[in-house]
Amino acid sequence: MDLSPAAILPADPHALLFGRVWRPEAEGPSLVRIDGERVTDISAAFPTARDLCEAADPATALRQAQGEDLGPLAAILANSDPARRDAARAWLLSPIDLQAVKAAGVTFVTSMLERVIEERARGNPEAAAEIRAQVRGLAGDDLRALRPGSPEAMALKQTLIEAGAWSQYLEVGIGPDAEIFTKAQPMASVGTGHEIGVHPASTWNNPEPEVVLVIASDGRIVGVTLGNDVNLRDVEGRSALLLGKAKDNNGAAAIGPFVRLFDGAFDLASVETLSLTLTVTGEDGFVMQGRSEMREISRAPADLAAQARNAHHRYPDGLVLFLGTLFAPTQDRDEPEHGFTHKAGDVVRIAAGPLGALVNRVTATDRCAPWDFGPGALMRNLAGRGLL
Repeated sequence: MDLSPAAILPADPHALLFGRVWRPEAEGPSLVRIDGERVTDISAAFPTARDLCEAADPATALRQAQGEDLGPLAAILANSDPARRDAARAWLLSPIDLQAVKAAGVTFVTSMLERVIEERARGNPEAAAEIRAQVRGLAGDDLRALRPGSPEAMALKQTLIEAGAWSQYLEVGIGPDAEIFTKAQPMASVGTGHEIGVHPASTWNNPEPEVVLVIASDGRIVGVTLGNDVNLRDVEGRSALLLGKAKDNNGAAAIGPFVRLFDGAFDLASVETLSLTLTVTGEDGFVMQGRSEMREISRAPADLAAQARNAHHRYPDGLVLFLGTLFAPTQDRDEPEHGFTHKAGDVVRIAAGPLGALVNRVTATDRCAPWDFGPGALMRNLAGRGLL
Protein backbone atom coordinates (compact mmCIF):
# COMPACT_ATOMS: atom_id res chain seq x y z
CA MET A 1 0.00 0.00 0.00
CA ASP A 2 1.23 3.46 -0.89
CA LEU A 3 0.55 5.46 2.27
CA SER A 4 2.70 8.48 1.46
CA PRO A 5 1.17 11.94 1.96
CA ALA A 6 1.26 12.50 -1.81
CA ALA A 7 -0.88 9.39 -2.31
CA ILE A 8 -3.31 10.02 0.56
CA LEU A 9 -3.88 13.78 0.92
CA PRO A 10 -6.45 15.72 -1.13
CA ALA A 11 -5.21 17.58 -4.20
CA ASP A 12 -6.34 20.87 -2.63
CA PRO A 13 -3.63 22.08 -0.20
CA HIS A 14 -6.20 24.36 1.47
CA ALA A 15 -8.59 21.54 2.42
CA LEU A 16 -9.64 21.82 6.06
CA LEU A 17 -9.01 18.33 7.46
CA PHE A 18 -9.32 16.54 10.77
CA GLY A 19 -8.67 12.93 11.71
CA ARG A 20 -7.81 10.71 14.64
CA VAL A 21 -4.60 8.95 15.62
CA TRP A 22 -3.80 6.31 18.21
CA ARG A 23 -1.18 7.57 20.66
CA PRO A 24 0.50 4.60 22.38
CA GLU A 25 1.90 6.72 25.22
CA ALA A 26 -1.68 7.81 26.05
CA GLU A 27 -3.08 4.32 25.42
CA GLY A 28 -5.86 5.97 23.45
CA PRO A 29 -6.90 8.16 20.50
CA SER A 30 -6.45 11.87 19.88
CA LEU A 31 -8.28 14.21 17.53
CA VAL A 32 -5.84 15.84 15.11
CA ARG A 33 -5.76 18.61 12.53
CA ILE A 34 -3.75 18.14 9.33
CA ASP A 35 -1.51 21.18 8.89
CA GLY A 36 0.10 20.68 5.50
CA GLU A 37 2.17 17.57 6.01
CA ARG A 38 2.32 17.87 9.81
CA VAL A 39 -0.14 16.67 12.43
CA THR A 40 -1.44 18.70 15.38
CA ASP A 41 -3.14 17.06 18.37
CA ILE A 42 -6.17 19.23 19.27
CA SER A 43 -7.71 16.84 21.81
CA ALA A 44 -7.28 19.37 24.63
CA ALA A 45 -9.77 21.61 22.81
CA PHE A 46 -11.94 18.82 21.35
CA PRO A 47 -11.57 15.42 23.05
CA THR A 48 -13.66 13.69 20.36
CA ALA A 49 -14.60 14.11 16.71
CA ARG A 50 -18.17 14.31 17.93
CA ASP A 51 -17.33 17.40 20.02
CA LEU A 52 -15.79 19.21 17.05
CA CYS A 53 -18.71 18.39 14.75
CA GLU A 54 -21.20 19.66 17.33
CA ALA A 55 -19.53 23.11 17.43
CA ALA A 56 -21.63 26.00 16.09
CA ASP A 57 -19.01 26.54 13.36
CA PRO A 58 -16.77 23.46 13.11
CA ALA A 59 -14.56 24.98 10.40
CA THR A 60 -13.69 28.04 12.45
CA ALA A 61 -13.32 25.95 15.60
CA LEU A 62 -10.86 23.63 13.86
CA ARG A 63 -8.80 26.50 12.47
CA GLN A 64 -8.55 28.22 15.86
CA ALA A 65 -7.83 25.14 18.00
CA GLN A 66 -4.46 25.17 19.74
CA GLY A 67 -2.59 21.91 20.06
CA GLU A 68 0.54 19.80 20.21
CA ASP A 69 2.70 19.12 17.16
CA LEU A 70 2.92 15.35 16.65
CA GLY A 71 5.44 15.58 13.81
CA PRO A 72 5.27 14.67 10.14
CA LEU A 73 2.16 13.06 8.67
CA ALA A 74 4.38 10.77 6.59
CA ALA A 75 5.57 8.87 9.67
CA ILE A 76 2.04 8.38 11.03
CA LEU A 77 0.70 7.24 7.65
CA ALA A 78 3.55 4.76 7.16
CA ASN A 79 2.88 3.33 10.62
CA SER A 80 -0.82 2.80 9.82
CA ASP A 81 -0.16 -0.44 7.90
CA PRO A 82 -0.47 -3.21 10.53
CA ALA A 83 2.04 -5.33 8.61
CA ARG A 84 4.74 -2.69 9.24
CA ARG A 85 3.53 -1.06 12.45
CA ASP A 86 5.75 -0.03 15.32
CA ALA A 87 3.41 -0.29 18.31
CA ALA A 88 5.41 2.38 20.15
CA ARG A 89 4.59 5.06 17.57
CA ALA A 90 1.34 6.78 16.53
CA TRP A 91 -0.86 5.55 13.68
CA LEU A 92 -3.96 6.76 11.86
CA LEU A 93 -7.50 5.73 12.86
CA SER A 94 -10.93 6.24 11.33
CA PRO A 95 -11.63 9.98 11.62
CA ILE A 96 -14.95 9.53 13.45
CA ASP A 97 -15.73 8.16 16.90
CA LEU A 98 -19.07 8.49 18.75
CA GLN A 99 -21.22 9.15 15.67
CA ALA A 100 -23.71 6.51 14.53
CA VAL A 101 -22.59 4.83 11.30
CA LYS A 102 -25.53 4.70 8.87
CA ALA A 103 -25.79 3.97 5.15
CA ALA A 104 -28.19 4.61 2.31
CA GLY A 105 -28.66 1.77 -0.13
CA VAL A 106 -29.82 1.49 -3.74
CA THR A 107 -29.25 5.17 -4.51
CA PHE A 108 -27.78 4.66 -8.01
CA VAL A 109 -29.50 2.94 -10.93
CA THR A 110 -26.69 0.48 -11.68
CA SER A 111 -26.40 -0.67 -8.10
CA MET A 112 -30.21 -0.86 -7.86
CA LEU A 113 -30.34 -3.29 -10.78
CA GLU A 114 -27.49 -5.31 -9.29
CA ARG A 115 -29.36 -5.64 -5.97
CA VAL A 116 -32.37 -6.97 -7.91
CA ILE A 117 -30.09 -9.43 -9.67
CA GLU A 118 -28.55 -10.57 -6.36
CA GLU A 119 -32.00 -11.16 -4.92
CA ARG A 120 -33.30 -13.13 -7.90
CA ALA A 121 -30.04 -15.13 -8.18
CA ARG A 122 -30.39 -16.09 -4.49
CA GLY A 123 -26.70 -15.46 -3.94
CA ASN A 124 -25.59 -17.60 -6.89
CA PRO A 125 -23.15 -15.65 -9.14
CA GLU A 126 -23.52 -18.19 -11.98
CA ALA A 127 -27.18 -17.24 -12.42
CA ALA A 128 -26.49 -13.50 -12.39
CA ALA A 129 -25.65 -12.97 -16.08
CA GLU A 130 -28.94 -14.35 -17.41
CA ILE A 131 -31.01 -12.51 -14.81
CA ARG A 132 -29.06 -9.29 -15.46
CA ALA A 133 -30.09 -9.35 -19.12
CA GLN A 134 -33.72 -10.10 -18.23
CA VAL A 135 -34.03 -7.29 -15.67
CA ARG A 136 -32.35 -4.72 -17.87
CA GLY A 137 -34.59 -5.72 -20.77
CA LEU A 138 -37.58 -4.78 -18.63
CA ALA A 139 -36.25 -1.74 -16.76
CA GLY A 140 -33.64 -0.44 -19.18
CA ASP A 141 -30.14 0.76 -18.36
CA ASP A 142 -30.71 4.48 -18.29
CA LEU A 143 -33.00 5.38 -15.41
CA ARG A 144 -30.88 8.33 -14.29
CA ALA A 145 -33.59 10.87 -15.03
CA LEU A 146 -36.22 8.90 -13.13
CA ARG A 147 -37.11 10.70 -9.89
CA PRO A 148 -37.91 8.31 -7.02
CA GLY A 149 -41.57 8.54 -6.04
CA SER A 150 -42.59 10.35 -9.25
CA PRO A 151 -45.58 9.24 -11.41
CA GLU A 152 -43.10 7.92 -13.99
CA ALA A 153 -41.38 5.82 -11.33
CA MET A 154 -44.70 4.45 -10.14
CA ALA A 155 -45.62 3.55 -13.73
CA LEU A 156 -42.36 1.59 -14.08
CA LYS A 157 -43.11 -0.12 -10.80
CA GLN A 158 -46.47 -1.31 -12.15
CA THR A 159 -44.83 -2.58 -15.36
CA LEU A 160 -42.32 -4.62 -13.38
CA ILE A 161 -45.01 -6.02 -11.09
CA GLU A 162 -47.01 -7.18 -14.11
CA ALA A 163 -43.88 -8.81 -15.55
CA GLY A 164 -43.22 -10.65 -12.28
CA ALA A 165 -39.95 -8.79 -11.79
CA TRP A 166 -40.82 -6.48 -8.91
CA SER A 167 -38.32 -6.41 -6.05
CA GLN A 168 -37.97 -4.78 -2.66
CA TYR A 169 -34.77 -3.21 -4.01
CA LEU A 170 -36.70 -1.47 -6.76
CA GLU A 171 -39.11 -0.24 -4.07
CA VAL A 172 -36.36 1.69 -2.29
CA GLY A 173 -34.62 2.56 -5.57
CA ILE A 174 -37.54 4.30 -7.26
CA GLY A 175 -40.16 4.52 -4.50
CA PRO A 176 -40.60 7.53 -2.18
CA ASP A 177 -38.65 6.11 0.80
CA ALA A 178 -34.87 5.63 0.78
CA GLU A 179 -33.22 2.59 2.32
CA ILE A 180 -31.36 3.71 5.45
CA PHE A 181 -29.63 1.05 7.53
CA THR A 182 -27.01 0.73 10.27
CA LYS A 183 -23.64 -0.09 8.74
CA ALA A 184 -21.59 -0.42 11.92
CA GLN A 185 -21.54 0.52 15.57
CA PRO A 186 -19.95 3.78 16.80
CA MET A 187 -16.15 3.44 16.88
CA ALA A 188 -16.20 0.18 14.88
CA SER A 189 -15.01 1.69 11.59
CA VAL A 190 -11.38 1.43 10.45
CA GLY A 191 -9.19 4.01 8.76
CA THR A 192 -6.73 4.31 5.91
CA GLY A 193 -3.97 1.70 6.01
CA HIS A 194 -5.98 -0.74 8.11
CA GLU A 195 -7.15 -4.18 7.09
CA ILE A 196 -10.77 -4.58 6.01
CA GLY A 197 -12.72 -7.75 6.69
CA VAL A 198 -14.57 -10.16 4.41
CA HIS A 199 -16.32 -13.08 6.08
CA PRO A 200 -14.51 -16.29 5.04
CA ALA A 201 -17.85 -18.04 4.39
CA SER A 202 -18.64 -15.57 1.58
CA THR A 203 -17.75 -16.50 -2.00
CA TRP A 204 -19.29 -13.45 -3.73
CA ASN A 205 -18.43 -10.04 -2.29
CA ASN A 206 -17.13 -6.64 -3.30
CA PRO A 207 -15.99 -3.18 -2.22
CA GLU A 208 -18.42 -0.27 -2.44
CA PRO A 209 -16.72 3.13 -2.93
CA GLU A 210 -18.91 5.81 -1.37
CA VAL A 211 -19.09 9.41 -0.25
CA VAL A 212 -19.82 9.68 3.48
CA LEU A 213 -21.59 12.72 4.93
CA VAL A 214 -20.75 13.87 8.47
CA ILE A 215 -23.94 15.15 10.13
CA ALA A 216 -24.29 16.94 13.48
CA SER A 217 -27.02 16.01 15.96
CA ASP A 218 -29.21 18.90 14.80
CA GLY A 219 -29.09 17.74 11.18
CA ARG A 220 -26.40 20.11 9.87
CA ILE A 221 -24.15 18.49 7.27
CA VAL A 222 -20.73 19.73 8.41
CA GLY A 223 -18.29 17.74 6.30
CA VAL A 224 -17.57 14.73 4.15
CA THR A 225 -15.14 11.86 3.75
CA LEU A 226 -14.74 8.60 1.81
CA GLY A 227 -16.00 5.16 2.74
CA ASN A 228 -15.88 1.51 1.73
CA ASP A 229 -19.17 -0.24 2.49
CA VAL A 230 -17.74 -3.76 2.17
CA ASN A 231 -20.59 -6.01 1.02
CA LEU A 232 -21.23 -9.77 0.99
CA ARG A 233 -23.34 -10.13 -2.16
CA ASP A 234 -24.14 -13.81 -1.68
CA VAL A 235 -25.36 -13.30 1.89
CA GLU A 236 -27.64 -10.36 1.14
CA GLY A 237 -28.75 -12.07 -2.08
CA ARG A 238 -30.07 -15.08 -0.15
CA SER A 239 -32.37 -12.80 1.85
CA ALA A 240 -32.61 -9.08 2.47
CA LEU A 241 -33.26 -10.00 6.11
CA LEU A 242 -29.57 -10.96 6.25
CA LEU A 243 -28.53 -7.36 5.54
CA GLY A 244 -26.98 -6.96 8.99
CA LYS A 245 -24.94 -10.13 8.52
CA ALA A 246 -23.86 -8.96 5.06
CA LYS A 247 -22.88 -5.47 6.17
CA ASP A 248 -21.96 -5.22 9.86
CA ASN A 249 -18.84 -7.36 10.23
CA ASN A 250 -15.43 -6.91 11.85
CA GLY A 251 -13.43 -4.43 9.78
CA ALA A 252 -16.14 -4.12 7.12
CA ALA A 253 -16.66 -0.33 7.40
CA ALA A 254 -13.67 1.73 6.27
CA ILE A 255 -13.82 5.54 6.56
CA GLY A 256 -11.21 8.17 5.77
CA PRO A 257 -8.55 9.22 5.31
CA PHE A 258 -9.75 12.46 6.93
CA VAL A 259 -12.96 14.45 7.26
CA ARG A 260 -13.00 17.55 5.09
CA LEU A 261 -15.09 20.21 6.80
CA PHE A 262 -17.31 22.52 4.80
CA ASP A 263 -16.07 26.11 4.49
CA GLY A 264 -16.32 28.94 1.98
CA ALA A 265 -14.37 27.00 -0.64
CA PHE A 266 -15.98 23.56 -0.27
CA ASP A 267 -19.62 22.77 0.45
CA LEU A 268 -22.46 20.36 -0.26
CA ALA A 269 -22.68 21.54 -3.87
CA SER A 270 -19.05 20.44 -4.24
CA VAL A 271 -19.98 16.98 -2.96
CA GLU A 272 -22.67 16.61 -5.61
CA THR A 273 -20.04 16.81 -8.38
CA LEU A 274 -17.45 14.43 -6.89
CA SER A 275 -15.97 11.63 -8.97
CA LEU A 276 -14.73 8.58 -7.06
CA THR A 277 -12.24 6.12 -8.49
CA LEU A 278 -11.75 2.55 -7.31
CA THR A 279 -8.77 0.29 -7.89
CA VAL A 280 -8.49 -3.26 -6.56
CA THR A 281 -5.07 -4.86 -6.93
CA GLY A 282 -4.71 -8.54 -6.07
CA GLU A 283 -1.67 -10.56 -5.11
CA ASP A 284 -2.59 -12.77 -8.08
CA GLY A 285 -1.97 -9.87 -10.49
CA PHE A 286 -5.67 -9.15 -10.97
CA VAL A 287 -6.58 -5.47 -11.31
CA MET A 288 -10.10 -4.07 -11.33
CA GLN A 289 -10.97 -0.41 -11.79
CA GLY A 290 -14.24 1.45 -11.46
CA ARG A 291 -15.82 4.85 -10.92
CA SER A 292 -18.76 6.30 -9.04
CA GLU A 293 -20.09 9.68 -10.19
CA MET A 294 -22.12 11.65 -7.69
CA ARG A 295 -23.86 13.42 -10.60
CA GLU A 296 -25.69 10.15 -11.28
CA ILE A 297 -27.15 9.66 -7.80
CA SER A 298 -30.93 9.37 -7.93
CA ARG A 299 -31.57 11.03 -4.56
CA ALA A 300 -29.97 14.31 -3.48
CA PRO A 301 -27.51 13.98 -0.58
CA ALA A 302 -29.50 16.53 1.43
CA ASP A 303 -32.66 14.46 0.96
CA LEU A 304 -30.87 11.29 2.11
CA ALA A 305 -29.53 13.15 5.16
CA ALA A 306 -33.05 14.36 5.98
CA GLN A 307 -34.46 10.83 5.65
CA ALA A 308 -31.73 9.54 7.98
CA ARG A 309 -31.98 12.24 10.66
CA ASN A 310 -35.31 13.92 11.42
CA ALA A 311 -37.95 14.28 14.15
CA HIS A 312 -38.46 10.50 14.08
CA HIS A 313 -34.75 9.57 14.12
CA ARG A 314 -32.50 11.36 16.60
CA TYR A 315 -28.75 10.97 17.06
CA PRO A 316 -27.46 12.96 20.06
CA ASP A 317 -23.84 12.34 19.04
CA GLY A 318 -24.48 12.94 15.36
CA LEU A 319 -24.05 10.42 12.56
CA VAL A 320 -22.19 9.67 9.38
CA LEU A 321 -24.09 8.53 6.30
CA PHE A 322 -22.72 6.44 3.44
CA LEU A 323 -24.50 7.69 0.30
CA GLY A 324 -24.40 4.53 -1.80
CA THR A 325 -22.44 3.69 -4.92
CA LEU A 326 -22.78 3.65 -8.68
CA PHE A 327 -20.17 0.89 -8.86
CA ALA A 328 -21.36 -2.72 -9.17
CA PRO A 329 -18.62 -5.11 -10.33
CA THR A 330 -19.43 -7.56 -13.11
CA GLN A 331 -15.85 -8.20 -14.29
CA ASP A 332 -14.95 -11.89 -14.06
CA ARG A 333 -11.97 -12.66 -11.87
CA ASP A 334 -11.47 -16.41 -12.13
CA GLU A 335 -14.15 -18.30 -14.05
CA PRO A 336 -16.45 -16.92 -16.77
CA GLU A 337 -19.81 -15.63 -15.49
CA HIS A 338 -18.68 -15.88 -11.85
CA GLY A 339 -18.05 -12.13 -11.58
CA PHE A 340 -15.74 -10.49 -9.08
CA THR A 341 -15.04 -11.49 -5.52
CA HIS A 342 -12.31 -10.47 -3.10
CA LYS A 343 -9.26 -12.53 -2.21
CA ALA A 344 -7.09 -12.10 0.85
CA GLY A 345 -4.34 -9.59 0.18
CA ASP A 346 -6.34 -7.41 -2.22
CA VAL A 347 -5.45 -3.73 -1.87
CA VAL A 348 -8.47 -1.47 -2.32
CA ARG A 349 -7.93 2.21 -3.13
CA ILE A 350 -10.88 4.62 -3.21
CA ALA A 351 -10.00 8.19 -4.15
CA ALA A 352 -11.50 11.57 -4.98
CA GLY A 353 -9.31 14.60 -5.69
CA PRO A 354 -10.87 16.91 -3.08
CA LEU A 355 -10.94 14.19 -0.37
CA GLY A 356 -7.77 12.17 -0.84
CA ALA A 357 -7.54 8.39 -0.81
CA LEU A 358 -8.83 5.61 1.43
CA VAL A 359 -6.54 2.58 1.12
CA ASN A 360 -7.01 -0.80 2.79
CA ARG A 361 -5.89 -4.41 2.49
CA VAL A 362 -8.43 -7.27 2.53
CA THR A 363 -8.32 -10.14 4.98
CA ALA A 364 -10.81 -12.43 6.70
CA THR A 365 -13.03 -10.87 9.35
CA ASP A 366 -11.62 -13.16 12.05
CA ARG A 367 -8.06 -12.16 11.10
CA CYS A 368 -8.61 -8.39 11.26
CA ALA A 369 -7.58 -6.64 14.43
CA PRO A 370 -10.44 -7.29 16.89
CA TRP A 371 -12.61 -4.32 17.78
CA ASP A 372 -12.15 -3.98 21.54
CA PHE A 373 -11.98 -0.21 22.15
CA GLY A 374 -15.53 1.14 22.24
CA PRO A 375 -17.27 4.22 23.71
CA GLY A 376 -16.87 3.00 27.30
CA ALA A 377 -13.11 2.54 26.88
CA LEU A 378 -12.88 5.94 25.19
CA MET A 379 -14.61 7.72 28.06
CA ARG A 380 -12.40 6.04 30.65
CA ASN A 381 -9.28 6.88 28.67
CA LEU A 382 -10.19 10.54 28.14
CA ALA A 383 -11.11 10.92 31.81
CA GLY A 384 -7.77 9.40 32.84
CA ARG A 385 -5.94 11.89 30.60
CA GLY A 386 -7.84 14.82 32.11
CA LEU A 387 -9.59 15.63 28.82
CA LEU A 388 -13.14 15.31 30.13
